[in-house]
Amino acid sequence: MRIAVTGSSGLIGRNLVRSLVADGHEVVTLVRRAPSAPGEAEWDPHRQYVDPTALPGCDAVVNLAAAGVGDHRWTDAYKRELRDSRVLGTATLAEAVAALDVPPDVFVNASAVGYYGDTGGRAVDESAPAGDGFLPQLCVEWEEAAGAAVEAGVRTVFARSGLVVARKGGAWGRMFPLFKAGLGGRLGDGRQYWSFIALHDEVAALRHLIATEELSGPVNLTAPHPVTNREVTAAMGRVLHRPTLFPAPTPALRLVLGEMAGDVLCSQRVLPTRLTESGFRFAFPTIDDAVGAAAGAAAT
Repeated sequence: MRIAVTGSSGLIGRNLVRSLVADGHEVVTLVRRAPSAPGEAEWDPHRQYVDPTALPGCDAVVNLAAAGVGDHRWTDAYKRELRDSRVLGTATLAEAVAALDVPPDVFVNASAVGYYGDTGGRAVDESAPAGDGFLPQLCVEWEEAAGAAVEAGVRTVFARSGLVVARKGGAWGRMFPLFKAGLGGRLGDGRQYWSFIALHDEVAALRHLIATEELSGPVNLTAPHPVTNREVTAAMGRVLHRPTLFPAPTPALRLVLGEMAGDVLCSQRVLPTRLTESGFRFAFPTIDDAVGAAAGAAAT
């Protein structure tokens, strides 16, 4: 297959590209600079530009480009960047896909379980409505920005990913050094649910979305057994053989993180109903499996 991928420098993108290339697929990586390597093509969401040679002939387009939610404190300026990186990028690609004489078979667009907001202890799947707050509204706008591809009849899938468990990169990658040093602990009261997915399974699930013709619309990319932050903390201690004696109290998190603390402390018990019903099988379905895979993985 010929597959175009944005966000190829990020944790998920670079591992997806590596997996696809290893299996003999041709990958076009869309970059926001002058191309400097074979297979690269330029795009610029702010100018609504995509290199006209990049997408023709592609069987699939995968859009993973987005500013990191946890990379900076949520100032008004950074919230605009979070929105623009998702909404402008998705709209630019969707319109480019829709304009092709022969569009790709599938457009896979990143999204997140942040769509559901705080679900407390209540389990939700893709049938649940959007929650309230900044992140749910951001996810709604993110998915709506793909409207041009949907209207053009392109099979469009929204990959609502959970927290990706990886030793380096992403939110989890920032936790590993703390826990390895014996400085890890629960966040807040630790009762909030975290919907996680191993990096290996995240990449495999994205490939499953590309290949599975009956899947369109939202699909949750989360492991089948979401756990509380207390359980995450215990699993990190077990797998890394370290104590977990340093909790981060709620007031301290709110002081350090500001508005983003609400995302860290909210509870999201999200189930991958559509993914499992479509035949996907997780290699690392439990939190100990996922943490163990990440702890033993080579640098990614």
